[in-house]
Amino acid sequence: MTKKSAMKATRVASRRRDANKSTRSAVKTNITRAEKLIMDGDLAAAEDAVKTAVVSLDKAAEKMILHANNAARRKARLMKKLNQAKAQPAAEAPAEKPAA
Repeated sequence: MTKKSAMKATRVASRRRDANKSTRSAVKTNITRAEKLIMDGDLAAAEDAVKTAVVSLDKAAEKMILHANNAARRKARLMKKLNQAKAQPAAEAPAEKPAA
């Protein structure tokens, strides 16, 4: 014999899982898009993509779809990649001195 409350909890969990699935997918897509732009070297577009990814992570954390620390960790890793990509061309410029 199954209790009514257990059956309802199963239905609620199923609805929440379905609703959260699209948000999780959007977060992953935004992060992947931003990382790809960073790797391609298109920093202007990458900055916009990173901002979009950060907003989607914040919303997912706010709605408790992702744990707050999980969202913070993903944002930190994404920003680190972006900042390293920005610093890399500046660091390479002095190394390439023109031949005199």
